[in-house]
Amino acid sequence: MSASGCAATDAVSSAQRSVRMHRETEALTSLRVHLVRHPDDVSARRLLVRVLAFTGDLEAAKTEVRELERRTPDDPLSWIELGHAFELTHRFDEALEAYDTAAKVAKSSPAGPREGGLRAARWGETEEAVSRLEEAIRRGARDGEVFHALGLARLHQKDFTGAEQAYEQGLSVDPKSTENILGLATVAVVRGDARAALAAYDRLLAHKPGYASAELGRAWAFAKLGRKEDAKRALDRAEALSAPRENVARQRADLK
Repeated sequence: MSASGCAATDAVSSAQRSVRMHRETEALTSLRVHLVRHPDDVSARRLLVRVLAFTGDLEAAKTEVRELERRTPDDPLSWIELGHAFELTHRFDEALEAYDTAAKVAKSSPAGPREGGLRAARWGETEEAVSRLEEAIRRGARDGEVFHALGLARLHQKDFTGAEQAYEQGLSVDPKSTENILGLATVAVVRGDARAALAAYDRLLAHKPGYASAELGRAWAFAKLGRKEDAKRALDRAEALSAPRENVARQRADLK
């Protein structure tokens, strides 16, 4: 690593340590001094934006974002950082606008719509999430998280087929994505499809053997299929795995 590369790494690491110790002013000072000497250090400038936003100085954060944009033209990074800054101060509408601007600045990059879609899904804004996540996927986003978020948003919209498709796509890129497997189980339960739910919960337990909720799900599926003894055994396992007592008790009562 070059001397300038070492300096950049040291500056960012030092500032991060200061933030962890709640010495934000010290972090800001060290980052600004470093950037005078190394103005093209994108990592340091990104961290500066975050720290400024954390301290509530959004105007200064915006200034640094504009500097990032100048140094990284046609790159969504600066607008995504501004979105993060708005999020830190709970200005969520403005954060989403920043992510949408990132999508417009870099029309072929999935980064902007992916970020906006994931955040909208997290905030429960399903319509906003679906449109942005679908755009991110059209642009090439391929990871389990983006498909899981899309599946969840579609599920909230009662688009069960679309949700199932999203979860399956997530598993095609990451077969061990337990969130997407759980998504398939949830869709099956909502549909009342006990066989599909049982298959999904079995698949989930293959990856997470001690997952009590999956055993509760299996018990539900077995009961729906008329397999009471299997349901009782699944409830015994769920109880042994410390599943919520009221859930176990309710399912046991339903079996009588």
